[in-house]
Order: sequence, then structure tokens, then C-alpha cells
Amino acid sequence: MTAPILRRLSDLRAKTAEWRRNGETIGLVPTMGALHAGHLSLAKTARETCDRVIVTIFVNPKQFNKPEDLENYPRTEHEDAAKLAPLGVDLIYCPDPDQIYPDGYATNVSVGGSITAVMEGPFRPGHFDGVATVVAKLFLQTSADKAFFGQKDYQQLMVVTRMARDLDIPIEVVGCETVREASGLAMSSRNLLLPKEALTKAAALNAAMRDAAAKATAGEPWAPLEAAARQALAEAGFTDVEYFDLRCAETLEALATLSRPARLLAAAWMDGVRLIDNIEVMELKY
Repeated sequence: MTAPILRRLSDLRAKTAEWRRNGETIGLVPTMGALHAGHLSLAKTARETCDRVIVTIFVNPKQFNKPEDLENYPRTEHEDAAKLAPLGVDLIYCPDPDQIYPDGYATNVSVGGSITAVMEGPFRPGHFDGVATVVAKLFLQTSADKAFFGQKDYQQLMVVTRMARDLDIPIEVVGCETVREASGLAMSSRNLLLPKEALTKAAALNAAMRDAAAKATAGEPWAPLEAAARQALAEAGFTDVEYFDLRCAETLEALATLSRPARLLAAAWMDGVRLIDNIEVMELKY
């Protein structure tokens, strides 16, 4: 059965207030739509953990640096609702734009410090402000007990976790493992923009990451591993590798050798589409 779609905050709050009166816990899965197996796995985890589950679908204009990226982002609300139907989601919140950014809206949530100063931060100015702002609003609008995010956007996960902690929002942010294609490519809504041939070539990103991570785990220094990975990605058809970084899993500090629990994080362009990925280095799981 397809979950009801609510578009107004007043309707959402009436429903969550009813659940609260019944003593039920609420799980939240924030998305921008174009749902794939990764999103669905988050909804499944929320269903297993909480009494009620809300999936939000809102293409947040504040997260986009280029107007054309916002315009081209896939919008598949009806298909998304059909995919969620078998999962027992209680409602889908697709807020009208004025429910998130009403006329005169003038507030911005910005997370500073080291976790936003590197990687995605310089390449996508203002992106994390847009993420933190909309997620803070969704946390408060839904009054959820837990929110579920994929680890594919690892830096974003850290930003959201820090934001909720710093603002004393009473919610538990749960990071869930990345869901991947059979090729190893991390599932992403952006994959829909890749032609079939480019989608096949894009699997080289995860392969290069796994190879570099394995060698770093064996004790090899990072600089030559990064250089070799960048060369391999260029040969595979990636036109630009924005970063291919070994960083502390907790602070995102750059590491020259594997001296503590780490993540390998990368962003690269394939056929005009920007792909990101990350893997745990101390304990490879893929």
C-alpha cells in the first residue's frame, strides 16, 4: 500500500503529534528523491528500528552550486512512492517549497571547523550550509527520534551529526553502510545521468580505492598510492579527480600514512557527472 504523501507542515505535525500521544518512536529518512536501493535500505533499517517511519523528498535548492544541476536533478515522486510501498513507510513528506523556505526566510545553519573546510567544502562552496539548514528544519519539523543517512556521503554524515549535537536537537543520527552496484560503484541518484558505457567505466573508482586502501593497510606511504590511483582513474576515462584523500575517520585530518582509523574519500568526474565515494581503510568491507 502506498504511503500517504503530505505537503504541508501542519498536516505533518498533526500526524506526528498523534504518534507521540501513542508513545511511538519516529524514524526519519531524508532524501531528495530519485530513490535507489541505497535509500530503500535506509527505510528498511528505519522500519526495523522505529515504530513509525517518515521518508522526506525535497530537492533542496540551497545544496546546488550550479542552476543547471538543480534543473537537471531527477524528479521521480510517483516512482519513488511506488518503491517505498512494500516497505511499510508510514508517510512521505514532500513539502511545498514555502514549507521549507517561506517568504522572507533569512536564517542559515552553518557548520564550521575542519569537517567542512576540506574536500567537498572548497569544491562546493555553500553546499554544507544548504545541507545543514534543510536537515535541521526536517529534524525539527518531523520531531523524529532517529534519522538515517548513508555513509556514501561520509562528510555530509559528519556535518549533520555535528549540527544536531551543537544545536541540541534531540535526535540520534544513524550512519548506514553504503549500498553498491555489483560492480562496486556506490549507488547514487547521479548514476541515472550516466550512459551505460560510462556507468561501466565508473566502476574503476571503487576498484582504485580498494587497491589503494589495501596497500595503505599493508604499510605503504600514501603519496605514491594517491598518484598511482589518479593515473589509473585517468586511464579509465575519468576527466578530473578533485580529491583522492586518506583522512582520519573522526576529524578528517589528512594522513600521510595509516596511523589511525581512516577513511579513503574521493570525488571524480565521469562523462560530465560528478561521483563521490569513500571506504573504511582499517577494516575493508567491500
